Amino acid sequence: MDATLKKQLEITACKVRLGIIEGVFNAKSGHPGGSLSIADLMTYLYFAKLNVYPDKPDEAQRDRFVLSKGHTAPALYATLAEKGFFPKEELKSLRHIGALLQGHPCIHIPGVDMSSGSLGQGISVACGMALSGKVSNDTYKVYTVLGDGEIEEGQVWEAAMFAAHYKLDNLVAVVDNNGLQIDGKIEDVMSPYPIVDKFKAFGWHVIEADAHDFDSLEKAFDEAETVAGQPVAIVMKSVKGKGVSFMENNVSWHGAAPNAEQYAQAVEELTAKLKELEG
Repeated sequence: MDATLKKQLEITACKVRLGIIEGVFNAKSGHPGGSLSIADLMTYLYFAKLNVYPDKPDEAQRDRFVLSKGHTAPALYATLAEKGFFPKEELKSLRHIGALLQGHPCIHIPGVDMSSGSLGQGISVACGMALSGKVSNDTYKVYTVLGDGEIEEGQVWEAAMFAAHYKLDNLVAVVDNNGLQIDGKIEDVMSPYPIVDKFKAFGWHVIEADAHDFDSLEKAFDEAETVAGQPVAIVMKSVKGKGVSFMENNVSWHGAAPNAEQYAQAVEELTAKLKELEG
């Protein structure tokens, strides 16, 4: 990856993480762990990959994005705010009554293509979008992000079978493999492993990636572009809570908001990282 682009993506990802913490703290609820683990991915998608237009959010041939693991909406919202879909001030009213940004993505929000949050359903919607594109000879691609705990849902595998059957090579599903879900380690709750082999068995082209390495992400998405006749699954290894020391690999931050002291520490760490990157 070009060094200048990589540096800019690293800076933007740090700002996205700050936006996540800002939103969840002000909401006094939310899901910071899984939001932080996809911050680099969201940054890569919206600032290096997707054809999306803040000034034309309903452009017919724009790429589509579905956050199947909708509880990590803070990551999507912080990314959309950085991209210019709506003011960053909106992040402070996350989950407030009457506010634009609610606990799960809602389709009325600029830049959001699908209301999501009921786990397992997002990938099915993404399949429908991809099939529609095929039928209409549209040029857009569809991207969706699933949690590794989410893929314990049976509907995910019905959708996977559907996508392979209809040869939806305009669909890319990314699995955020951070290894933790609300009740603990995924292998202890209801193990979905081996994830790579399962998607291959369902007829998908599978790519593995490092969720926190932009070179790895670029390589994975570049490979996805070369695939014909199959949907693509990118299984990316990530760290839950990435970027905030006391949240990293800590399952208790799956669905909890930081208090004032914890918020201050998180902001201090991320601000220091941002200054280092910008310096």
